[in-house]
Amino acid sequence: MKKIAVLPGDGIGPEVIGSALTVLDAVTHDLEFLHGEIGLECHSRTGEYLPRETLDIIDESDAVLFGAITTPLGDPNYRSPILQLRKQLDLYANVRPLRKVHPSLGLVDLDAIIVRENTEGMYTQIERQDPEGVTLERRVSIRGSRRIVRFARELAEKNCRKRITCVHKSNALRRSDGLFREIFFEEMMGSNLEVKELLVDAAAAAMIDRYKEIDVIVTLNLYGDILSDEGSALTGGLGLSPSANMNAEFGLFEPVHGSAPDIAGRGVANPTAAILSGAMMLDFLEMSTEAETIRLAVHDAIDKGARTRDMKGDHSTQQFTDVVASLCHPV
Repeated sequence: MKKIAVLPGDGIGPEVIGSALTVLDAVTHDLEFLHGEIGLECHSRTGEYLPRETLDIIDESDAVLFGAITTPLGDPNYRSPILQLRKQLDLYANVRPLRKVHPSLGLVDLDAIIVRENTEGMYTQIERQDPEGVTLERRVSIRGSRRIVRFARELAEKNCRKRITCVHKSNALRRSDGLFREIFFEEMMGSNLEVKELLVDAAAAAMIDRYKEIDVIVTLNLYGDILSDEGSALTGGLGLSPSANMNAEFGLFEPVHGSAPDIAGRGVANPTAAILSGAMMLDFLEMSTEAETIRLAVHDAIDKGARTRDMKGDHSTQQFTDVVASLCHPV
């Protein structure tokens, strides 16, 4: 029995994570869900964005299923609890699969994985203010670069991918991005993968007009963040996009979208991204048959006309969830 820390968070987080749990229950009874609090609503009740009790639940779990959080406005001392978890748990790899869940959705037939360094780069959050402005410390380390490249190579090989592309901006950032690029080519020596490189602006264009050339991308934090959202838009939207924050031993799985407080509680949120994040979690837990059952059920549900309003349909969150769950079967 695997233990899963469930952190619904704010806004539509509880709704879409509830959908993910319903679908997970439809395919397996080998998961135990441990519920914890996180985010703005948690802070309003407890005075903390990430309570010690939640960290204790995570410590005894095999993985985390996370919803979304709302960032407070006007609090200069706010520390994002999800960034805190990424660093505290050393979840150095952000993995974003980019693929249409149904042929009728999305703009291009992109089928790619973006592997993004998740703990360094522009997200060090070390900012120094002076009378003339603010300076941000951007960190690119040998250790951080080497381990994310190794992670991406192993992921590409495990998933029988053919090509891996290093995305950087070393023509402008010669030392930092140059270091990342150098380590990439070192780590790719002896690989059977086709090895490529692209400047980040060229990569953004290639995802649109040369998308068949994009397979696995490995890149630094900010570049991966931006390219991943572009890829989500090209393949159907954020409501369909799952993600993982991982290291070799642990994973936190979350829909890419935010907390969307404007539609929270209205029953119109698309739960697909959360449901597919649950499927990614099952893959990580070596329950790939169950994971594939969920992915096929999502495809079949959409094929049968079950669509939330962002997919130009009229199904509520619960109605869509019920259709997906009905198409699943215990493995």
